[in-house]
Amino acid sequence: APGSLSQCLRTFSLGDLWGSACLSPFLPFSLHRHVSLLPNWAPRALPVLLGGGSGFELPSALDPPSPHPKSGNRGHQVPCIEPSSQLIFPGPQSRSAFLAAHIPLFLYPFLHTVSKTRPFEYLRLTSLGVIGALVKTDEQEVINFLLTTEIIPLCLRIMESGSELSKTVATFILQKILLDDTGLAYICQTYERFSHVAMILGKMVLQLSKEPSARLLKHVVRCYLRLSDNPRAREALRQCLPDQLKDTTFAQVLKDDTTTKRWLAQLVKNLQEGQVTDPRGIPLPPQ
Repeated sequence: APGSLSQCLRTFSLGDLWGSACLSPFLPFSLHRHVSLLPNWAPRALPVLLGGGSGFELPSALDPPSPHPKSGNRGHQVPCIEPSSQLIFPGPQSRSAFLAAHIPLFLYPFLHTVSKTRPFEYLRLTSLGVIGALVKTDEQEVINFLLTTEIIPLCLRIMESGSELSKTVATFILQKILLDDTGLAYICQTYERFSHVAMILGKMVLQLSKEPSARLLKHVVRCYLRLSDNPRAREALRQCLPDQLKDTTFAQVLKDDTTTKRWLAQLVKNLQEGQVTDPRGIPLPPQ
């Protein structure tokens, strides 16, 4: 199988075959498990996977008509990065090399795009999928790497204006960053970072009250709950938590979702604890 993989990489390096290779599942699934078995493959394979053997070329403009893989324009090679990226990190060793080479940064230009056409939405979604697969490993190395990049503001922008599916994946990435102690401390370190996150989450709650999505709401509630674990963020949330999360706005949406209902109840409880109430029953700030 390693020999077959080498043959596949040689074929990828032939410029004329690059476009057609990206159009099909060129590397069979059965080959994926062999990638992590080749300790010295990365220096030779990454240039091939990223640029068809002649180096990686970003398109001069990422928001024109639509990227068509069969086009002769080499700027249209870029969609191949997503399947290539998913191929590269099946195991811990290759994942570390993947991060050390800063390969995820090659996906960020796609997250910067704002065109709502289907091809570009697909680019954003699959790029988010690669980052989502990284954070799903719950490895500290992944979170530490992402915190040195612009992934949080990129996710926040998509959470505000992307499609429902892109919003869901972007919110999941933010959730996984928050669930890490380092990630939570990073976001709550400054008022600017926290307020940006809280503002976008608040906008999402308002939008979800008009266009409900149980799946997306689940991730939003989990983000709020995790923020409430930080004392400074908890104090701020007492003032800015959307009313829709305090009343029965989402009762129907969550009627069969016991997990999210439990998270929401815990969130409200966290924000109530530590508050001082005067004789008239009006909450007062802690002394």
